[in-house]
Parts: sequence; structure tokens; C-alpha cells
Amino acid sequence: MASVDGAKEPGAFVRQVARVVRAVPAGSVATYGDVALYAGRPGAARQVGMALRRAAHDEPDLPWHRIVNAQGGISTYKVGAGELQEALLRREGIVFRGGRIDLAAHRFRPEEPI
Repeated sequence: MASVDGAKEPGAFVRQVARVVRAVPAGSVATYGDVALYAGRPGAARQVGMALRRAAHDEPDLPWHRIVNAQGGISTYKVGAGELQEALLRREGIVFRGGRIDLAAHRFRPEEPI
């Protein structure tokens, strides 16, 4: 039986997303698309957003704030967490210019598979 996240085992994709998000170090960001790719579901960026919300609920210390949209922007303003996300990223040394993060400077690129 497939779950709402599309995985054969309920919650498997949520766990994969959480694993990838935990690998993003302080001072770095990944896009929703990056997380989908590293979690083995390329093209599932929207599903990452939903899975990330569930994972962060289950794991309060998950560094969810390090995940941004493909333009280096904050997408969580829609759900009331944008100011918090921006503040957490700034505290880690992430620089915003024109409301966006320079992905070339701050994007997480793992050296090994996650």
C-alpha cells in the first residue's frame, strides 16, 4: 500500500527527507529540489515541502530552516515561518541580498551520497 507521500512504506519518504536535511551543515542551504534528488526522488520538490513539515513536527531539532526555494528565497512566509527561517539562517552566517540567498556561495553540495 502506498502512502500519501508516494512511498511504498508509510513515512519512508519523510524519513529520507529528514536524513538529507540533517546532513546540511550550519551556514549552508539546500533547495527543495536538492533534497528531493538526494532523497532519491528527483522532481519531487513539492512533496519535500510537505514531508519536511511532517518531519519537523516529529523532530523539533531538525534544521528545516536550511531548505529554501530554487531561487534562494524563503517559501515559508506562506505558512507564517518566514521571519523565523530568515533569522535562523542569518544567525548561521547566511547573507541575503535582495531577499535571496546567493546559492553559489551557500549551497550544500555533498561530497558523498547521503
